[in-house]
Amino acid sequence: MEKRFVKSDKAETSSLLQNLISMKYQGKGNIREHIMMMSNIASKLKGLKLELSDDLLIHLVLLSLPSQFSQFKVTYNCQKEKWTLNELISLCVQEEDRLKQDRTESAHFTSISKYKGKRKRIEEPKNKSAAKGPEQKKQTKDNNCFFCKSSGHVKKDCAKYHAWRVKKGLPELPKA
Repeated sequence: MEKRFVKSDKAETSSLLQNLISMKYQGKGNIREHIMMMSNIASKLKGLKLELSDDLLIHLVLLSLPSQFSQFKVTYNCQKEKWTLNELISLCVQEEDRLKQDRTESAHFTSISKYKGKRKRIEEPKNKSAAKGPEQKKQTKDNNCFFCKSSGHVKKDCAKYHAWRVKKGLPELPKA
């Protein structure tokens, strides 16, 4: 009976590794806690005989950081020496504080639009005929049929159009 309820080390290792790889810092809470949770998962994996190097853990932490930390990541990658986990925590906390200060300063630069969400209407010229192109002038001057192209009637009144619809087997248009 005891053998049936024993946890599989492989399944637990797989689950912990999946959690470690997929962890992302959302910017909520404390970055120190986020890194410590990742370190805790790494120590559980060590207890299951899957030891991750500190360098790998540091890279996983850097990958879990959002795009706001991109400058911080570049700084790490440009340096020759490698950081310890404690140095990483300390520097991440400093970077988080710097980002928070930048966010509060930028909040003072907001503005309110005088249109308050309404689109600005484009002013129409007083002489409307001057604004229309040559094709538009022709169409408004004459009632041209779009079907037979003759003047004096429109498509819905065109005898040729109605004959064409009957020939195609389309239903008749309702009379207005």
